[in-house]
Amino acid sequence: MDDFYEFMEHVEDEMQYLPIPRVYIRDVENPLEMYSDAQLLQRFRFSRYTIQNILLPMIFVNNDRRNNRGLPVPPIMQLCIALRFFASGAYQRICGDLLQISQATVCRIVVKVAELISHNVYNHIRFPEDLNRIKNEFYRIGRFPGVIGCIDGTHIPVKNPGGQNGEVYRNRKGWMSLNVQAVVAPDYKIYDIIIRWPGSAHDSRIFNNSTLKMKLDNGQLRGKILGDSAYAQSFYLFTPVPEPHTPSEERYNRAHILTRNVVERGFGIWKQRFRCLNKKMNHKIRNAQHIICATAILHNIAITQQERFVPDPNFVEVAIQQGQVAHQLRGNAIRAAFIERHFN
Repeated sequence: MDDFYEFMEHVEDEMQYLPIPRVYIRDVENPLEMYSDAQLLQRFRFSRYTIQNILLPMIFVNNDRRNNRGLPVPPIMQLCIALRFFASGAYQRICGDLLQISQATVCRIVVKVAELISHNVYNHIRFPEDLNRIKNEFYRIGRFPGVIGCIDGTHIPVKNPGGQNGEVYRNRKGWMSLNVQAVVAPDYKIYDIIIRWPGSAHDSRIFNNSTLKMKLDNGQLRGKILGDSAYAQSFYLFTPVPEPHTPSEERYNRAHILTRNVVERGFGIWKQRFRCLNKKMNHKIRNAQHIICATAILHNIAITQQERFVPDPNFVEVAIQQGQVAHQLRGNAIRAAFIERHFN
């Protein structure tokens, strides 16, 4: 997760956040008291307990200031405003719920809360210490041995940042995006995430320049990562056989597909739980990165807390084909030996 240092280092210099314009809300109701348990889950994606005891403390520090211009928006209201945006992606809907707060103020609150939540990235997005347990859980899915995660990239729409380098955000489909690379767990948690690359970046380039690759290279992480043909086969990253010719290769590919399906399903759950990820973010790139990071953290918390969520079975992730990397003899030999040992 050292890739986040570049993304987060500016945060340490911005601990004195710009004050949100003070809104005179003296009799505003506490959202936790306004809604039933079912309504809280539907609107904010979290239970009353999780909002109050886990999420609120994450944003409460340095976030209850007052001045002579009136009363600030209370932290609980700020949190619920941000959660409502993450869940819906619609500022207009939030302003319809909260007639006393302008859309401009809501936008600033969302960015501020996302940045505060992003401070907790290292506590919530990481590989677990017990990798053997993860290998066993993955093995039960598709009988593919030694897997600690499945990797892929997913594109999050952003507005054109303009400027000299604006076009690097245009992906192969022709729209502006961030190519977000993540490693997904058997329970659909996110173990590793990289948010800093523009839409034109190839998945293999993102991985080759990642701290994740460095940790796999030096043995700090011991296990196999499953990826698609956009990645190069190596000692630790296993890809499908392009044209299987033997029963062993077919068994290998079936196990690979079954196991690696968790990354596609994980992305689907993440993007359905937080609909803002499916809509163009009309924010500066840095602010969009904070929002993406915050929703990834919240996604993991929701899984840990077993928050009830039923994904839409008809949801389809927009896939952007990356093209296959050139096959290397060494990688092919590594995969062939693995197939001979485990799928013969």
